[in-house]
Amino acid sequence: MMHPLRRFLFLLLVGLLPAAVWSLAPPRFPRPQPRSRPGVNGVGDYEYETRYFRQRLDHFSFPGVGDEDEAAAFFQQRYLVGRGGGWAGPGGPIFFYCGNEGDIAWFAANSGLVWEAAPRFAALIVFAEAIHRYYGESMPFGSKAKAYNDSKSLAYLTAEQALADFAVLLTDLKRNLTAEGSPVVLFGGSYGGMLAAWMRLKYPHIAIGALASSAPILQFEDIVPSTIFYDLVSDDFRRESLSCFLTIKDSWKELDDQGNEQDGLLKLSKTFHLCQTLKTSGDLSDWLSSAYSYLAMVDYPIPSEFLMPLPANPIKEVCINIDSQPEGTSTLERIYAGVNVYYNYTGTVGCFDLTDDPHGMGGWDWQACTEMVMPMSYSEGRSMYPPYKFDYPSYAEDCIKSYGVRPRPRWITTEFGGHNITKVLEKFGSNIIFFNGLLDPWSGGGVLKNISESVIAIVAPLGAHHIDLRPATPDDPDWLVALRESELKIISGWLSDYYGAGGALFQPVADKGSSSS
Repeated sequence: MMHPLRRFLFLLLVGLLPAAVWSLAPPRFPRPQPRSRPGVNGVGDYEYETRYFRQRLDHFSFPGVGDEDEAAAFFQQRYLVGRGGGWAGPGGPIFFYCGNEGDIAWFAANSGLVWEAAPRFAALIVFAEAIHRYYGESMPFGSKAKAYNDSKSLAYLTAEQALADFAVLLTDLKRNLTAEGSPVVLFGGSYGGMLAAWMRLKYPHIAIGALASSAPILQFEDIVPSTIFYDLVSDDFRRESLSCFLTIKDSWKELDDQGNEQDGLLKLSKTFHLCQTLKTSGDLSDWLSSAYSYLAMVDYPIPSEFLMPLPANPIKEVCINIDSQPEGTSTLERIYAGVNVYYNYTGTVGCFDLTDDPHGMGGWDWQACTEMVMPMSYSEGRSMYPPYKFDYPSYAEDCIKSYGVRPRPRWITTEFGGHNITKVLEKFGSNIIFFNGLLDPWSGGGVLKNISESVIAIVAPLGAHHIDLRPATPDDPDWLVALRESELKIISGWLSDYYGAGGALFQPVADKGSSSS
């Protein structure tokens, strides 16, 4: 059985093992669910052209000419180019979004800041699935089945290859547009934010700066406490309601106890309106834990449909449902009432399929078994989960069984850094904005303090997962509006420095309150 730490590395999956022994998983980063228009030329309110680039499979080797594998040495990677028509032309800025571990259209639909800011800078918009082959339509070897066949075919699914995809695509695109002098500003949220920051550090000649939103670049080895993610999830629930927090904390043992009773799994399946009868109580624990983690990540002050259709302040709504049940309602029935806010806020779901993976995130399991090893534990006092300490030998053994590979837990920090981050970036880094919302559990692995005059940390106490990148709405709180303006003024400074006095090809961001703001 796949180790939970990998099985949901964006969401959070916790596997409940016999005798209530918990095995942990770093959540996968959130996956957007856009409302697409018919056709292929746009998503949401944004229009784009879909293009493909003949990309090299392995940037770090040189296959011989005429080899039978030469044809397989390339694949078609998809990227989207905005159709707004506001680009200044050759020499004008390029806003490049570093796509995440999923279909690039999801991220184009949910990254309104890029679309809304581009006209102010006369920037060309590019969203690149190139950033991650093996996701969306960008599949090496011609199909997902062949790309995901085994460790040999998956070997090219790495952050290093993805960043090289960026560099090659951008270099070729600028050459074709006769725009070699155009400055590139990188954007990315979550894992895409990590890639944007790393891209700026690894290829400073390709991009002049990066906005890395909710990018947990420190969530490796022992740089931050392994308990921090789940401690922050727990803090979000305790912040809303202590009784809600305690109900969730008590529920895990009750769930496990009932699962061990005769017909207990059938009863649990009925209580939680599942489409199929549970095979283990751990599967249900995973499903519940995933919801809590996602809720913490997207605890936005406004309604959203980023992951699921959700109300404003969804954790508050979950806790209201848990706390307001009539006297005599069991703990697990209260839990169902709460989690129903996440999984069925619209009331249209008849039953829940715990195996459903509508976004095709399987590639992350491989990444978590190779270089994206993020140790996660549960603390004893602060957490609403039973205590658990990350067990690397067990984690590694599961990866060997699943893929025949052994993880390299120190490789990411060797390749991109992380230890002594302040000293390193103060001396060798520049032009990076790290945004973090403190309600977001991934903020525990983020950069939360300014490192230098140009490596800036913007922190929002009431912000959640890359809320700054979300499309603007009339209901946005004043702090969010001001935060976005701060980010754009910093980016404006980067571009002004690049063009020099009198050479601007873009409309600078005006001070707040001016006629152009």
